[in-house]
Amino acid sequence: MNFTTFNSFKSRNFRLFFMGQSVSLLGTWMQKTAVSWVIYSLTQSKFMLGVAVFATLFPTALVSLYGGVVADRYNRHTVLLITQVVSLIQAILLTVSIVFFKDNAVWTIIILSAFLGVINGFDVPARQSLVREMVDNKDDLPNALALNSSMVNLSKLIGPALAGFVLESFGDEVCFGLNAVSFIPVIISLLLMRLPKQELKPSADRNIKSEFKAAFSYILNTPEIHSILIFTGLMSLFVLSYTTLTPAFAKDVFNGSASTLGVIDGVIGFGAFIGAIFLASLKTGTDLSKVLAINSLIFGVGLVLFAESNIYYIALIFAAIGAFGMMSIRTITNTIIQVNVPNHFRGRVISIYIMSLTGLLPIGSLAIGSISHYIGVQSTVLIQGILAIIITLFYGKYLKKVKLKKKALAILEQQPEQGYGVK
Repeated sequence: MNFTTFNSFKSRNFRLFFMGQSVSLLGTWMQKTAVSWVIYSLTQSKFMLGVAVFATLFPTALVSLYGGVVADRYNRHTVLLITQVVSLIQAILLTVSIVFFKDNAVWTIIILSAFLGVINGFDVPARQSLVREMVDNKDDLPNALALNSSMVNLSKLIGPALAGFVLESFGDEVCFGLNAVSFIPVIISLLLMRLPKQELKPSADRNIKSEFKAAFSYILNTPEIHSILIFTGLMSLFVLSYTTLTPAFAKDVFNGSASTLGVIDGVIGFGAFIGAIFLASLKTGTDLSKVLAINSLIFGVGLVLFAESNIYYIALIFAAIGAFGMMSIRTITNTIIQVNVPNHFRGRVISIYIMSLTGLLPIGSLAIGSISHYIGVQSTVLIQGILAIIITLFYGKYLKKVKLKKKALAILEQQPEQGYGVK
């Protein structure tokens, strides 16, 4: 795909969405950093870090299946507007709990995080599905997705660093309060959008079980899609959860403070941002599956080197390299699904993709939170890096097998028909 700048997009709706979401995501990453820091500061428990991540992501995975049906059945723009308003209410409640009940806020934070997870179960399928409707020219879709990923990762770069500064200078409550305020621009942008009327299926003969049966049947019969879902699920379960341990790296390995955590998370965001820019610069027709395999190897190697580095600034370099590769797991997998899945399946397939991405991630977060308690955070992340390399090698072997099979079929189709028998 050729890199397309934001200004070159003619779609007014996408531009509105991009600007509103940019501000909102800054607040989201500030809150994520603040939650991790507050939980670890109050409990000194790596396991509770895993619980906090689990509380946010696991409800998303459970609810997203139904959220995918909702995204296919109802107006996605309306669904997204509702989820953003409810998310604003959640952020306000979280801020109030920090202001008035900070000393006993751990379980309040976890409960409200679980509530946010439920909201996201409806929000993410609707938002991901809606992106395609915002782009007027479908050839621009890969670029739009890459720009969207760039926006996410730029906010991941700036948000944690800003959160570290705000946490030390103004306190936790200000950090949470800024996240609540950040929802206002995205709600305004959604209200200003003018989208074509979504074609909805008639209400007769609708059954959630049959709708998902049809979606699963489509996935099983489409190797490109089910291989991506399996790869994403394995990476989510065993590897992507390493970011859960960044507060422990900041405080225990590098003897730092909240700003140290902000820098580490910011550097990870920087690496991912550069990765997203790289993906957006790829030429049309590039083998995205091959790029995914190569960059996933870079991710695994980067994790191994980060885990083995005791020198802070060197570790930051390896964290950025790993995040550069990690970006492909989130962006290319999403792009392959968005481009290949037909509209009437998109909401449900995206919800299954979200389940594989976010449903297994909190389980992995709980596991590494427990394991790191016994073997240490550096050894845990080292193992995760090795697992990333192993999973990627198996995926690369599968891709090679599929490629050879396609090549053999193409050769057979090109051969002239042979006449047999005697006149």
